[in-house]
Amino acid sequence: MTNATLEASVLDKVETGLFIAGEWVPAEGGKTLAVVDPATGDTIKEIADASVADGLKALDAAVAAQDEWAATAPRVRGELLRRAFDLLQERKEEFALLMTLEMGKPLAEARGEVAYGGEFLRWFSEEAVRISGRYGLNPEGTGHMVVSQRPVGPSFFITPWNFPLAMATRKIAPALAAGCTVVIKPPALTPLTTIAFVQLLEEVGLPKGVVNVIATSTSSAVSGPIIEDPRLRKLSFTGSTGVGRALMKQAATGILRTSMELGGNAPFVVFGDADLDKAVDGAMLAKFRNIGQACTAANRFIVHESVAAEFSKRVAERVAGFSVGRGTEDGVNIGPLIDDKAVATTDELVQDAVGKGAKILTGGTVIDGAGTFYAPTVLGDVSADARLLKEEIFGPVLGITTFSTEDEAVRLANDTEYGLVSYVFTQDLARGQRMIEKLATGMMGLNTGLVSNAAAPFGGIKQSGIGREGGAEGIHEYLDTKYTLIPVS
Repeated sequence: MTNATLEASVLDKVETGLFIAGEWVPAEGGKTLAVVDPATGDTIKEIADASVADGLKALDAAVAAQDEWAATAPRVRGELLRRAFDLLQERKEEFALLMTLEMGKPLAEARGEVAYGGEFLRWFSEEAVRISGRYGLNPEGTGHMVVSQRPVGPSFFITPWNFPLAMATRKIAPALAAGCTVVIKPPALTPLTTIAFVQLLEEVGLPKGVVNVIATSTSSAVSGPIIEDPRLRKLSFTGSTGVGRALMKQAATGILRTSMELGGNAPFVVFGDADLDKAVDGAMLAKFRNIGQACTAANRFIVHESVAAEFSKRVAERVAGFSVGRGTEDGVNIGPLIDDKAVATTDELVQDAVGKGAKILTGGTVIDGAGTFYAPTVLGDVSADARLLKEEIFGPVLGITTFSTEDEAVRLANDTEYGLVSYVFTQDLARGQRMIEKLATGMMGLNTGLVSNAAAPFGGIKQSGIGREGGAEGIHEYLDTKYTLIPVS
């Protein structure tokens, strides 16, 4: 089978409709949206483009299915998730190729996302049967306290384009495990992987109405009425801080439970005693994974002045050796950015830094031709007033600044409104412990450039959001706590 034939086969298997109440249906009025391969600019599929009415029908279906799904035995819910995990492993190559086609990441990274995204299914299949409460005599001895957990109820998910499988499984799996029904709105730029995943859920026996999918090109118009509907009880969003802030205002009307995984501006701190081999390897992961298009991507490389020259030289050599191209091609390290706007924004940040004194060690240019490519870039001597030290880059650009003391490193790392993740490289155990205490982030990688794991609580502080996804904490985002007092007779 040729590559083109394989690609066509994978795309042909993806449904084109909305999934509402267990049926694949066209959008109201037959409206469609085009999904584009960012590596070529070609349309690869057209799918249903949901209207406001379609969105409310999806919520109707989730509400109708809620009571029965909540009453389903935890073991049954868990085993359904486990079957989904197993089937996803069988089809990992198809899912990886689909992600590469619609989002652009290299196939090797897409395979990694299938593995990572699948782990949320396995993890929460196990957590479904561990929902617990407590029972005990109150301190006064006048009654017994029963503390129990119950599903929050119908939930609405808005997911981003950069991790189209993992962002879906990270939200859907805990919701289903807890007994909540779902309406998910995948991104218009990369909806196909989420749709294919819901097809998989349908295949393993998911009851009708438990998960509903509505892709749309008019996100705010369709989302607004769903969020404002008093039957909705939970909103989970992954995306920019600005959009998250607006959604939280909407959610306030109904006092919705919210989970917000928002923007990041991760510091990557390299101390003078760091193992530079590990630091450089960590930098490649933390910066260039997903072409730099990740909220966890390292944005600010804060390097001790004693090792800055050597660190800069090593990372520039590694980055200069990257292969740029379509993610389906062998050996490609860097695929396209998601669209023209992303390329323009990345170049603006680079030119701003260069205009303020930064030195281009490699890259620094838009790549002409088909697709939306930007050369992987390393900048040295980035000044404190450069925009790329303040704004989320979301592109393959590594900017280096220096520090001289530990206190200065902490000040520079915390000098941001964001607080999602930080990375620290040091061989001093005591210093590492101090960084755990002092860096204002919800997550931290100590001598590693990759922290995400389904068994760990993912989330940030400050303007990076509220709530946690994954880990033992993740399922509690979909559970309400109820206290009952039984008097002693």
